[in-house]
Amino acid sequence: MALLIPHWQPQAPLEPLTFDWSRAAGIELAVLRLDLIDPLISGNKWFKLAPYLTVAAEAGFSGLMSLGGAHSNHLHALAAAGQRFAFTTVGLLRGESQDTPTVRDLHAMGMQLHWLGYGGYRARHASDFWLSWQLRYPHLLAVAEGGLGLPAARSCDGLRVQVQKQLAALGWQDYDGWWLAAGTGTTLAGLVMAEAAERPVYGALAVPAGHGVETQVAALLTEAGMANQGYHLIEACRGGFAQVDPHLLAFMAEAEACSGMRLEPLYTAKALLALRQRVEAGYFAPATRLVFVHTGGLQGRRALLAS
Repeated sequence: MALLIPHWQPQAPLEPLTFDWSRAAGIELAVLRLDLIDPLISGNKWFKLAPYLTVAAEAGFSGLMSLGGAHSNHLHALAAAGQRFAFTTVGLLRGESQDTPTVRDLHAMGMQLHWLGYGGYRARHASDFWLSWQLRYPHLLAVAEGGLGLPAARSCDGLRVQVQKQLAALGWQDYDGWWLAAGTGTTLAGLVMAEAAERPVYGALAVPAGHGVETQVAALLTEAGMANQGYHLIEACRGGFAQVDPHLLAFMAEAEACSGMRLEPLYTAKALLALRQRVEAGYFAPATRLVFVHTGGLQGRRALLAS
């Protein structure tokens, strides 16, 4: 039975965001609170999943299958959406079987899990990777890790629309750019497409250089027929993916206490710390107005902060 297209259009509030370091530099910040759209289908994940659900429904599929790690925000949102909107989900996971809060949630929300091992996971970019899985699950649409793909990127135009609808309530007539964490680069590429070089998009790289974000963003823009411009990639991984250090944790605690906004250490805290470093270095002129995108992922902080 084909799935039904969920007609859910969550709205995220745009809120002022002020820190001592932004005030001292004369920089005005606002944050698009994607973490608040839903307790489970949180952050930018729904905006990337929604177009694939439309494709699946129109093609007669009954669900989606995708990849991720044992703390994957993407798989967590996919499983939650499957449970809520009654479609089948399958997750292919990196490495060997692990017991994590995320994995327990995936089981509880009805996702069928398969552990790929590390070699099997590394093969995910091979041209024939999905063949055996599509034979096993012919009724499911395969979605790349993190929702990477042009449909997901284009769907992120909705973020720009939400910001522009709320500028007046914030007291802003306009804004000068975007700042967000980049994991696959899909949301970043989508905002670049939406802005069409009108405003720059700054992506704080939460993964080390060479892990594909640079080429993935360029490939998405090329596929969309757009010039490869209008964005900047900023190193923010702090030594590697999933690397968490005392300075980062101290900054996160300070930022949370100041803003009342919860962060997580892999994406949002790293992106915000990278922004502070750029602001304090004089990268932006006084009176610059930036929109920081809170991309969610708070479920992943459970295991990371317990270790």
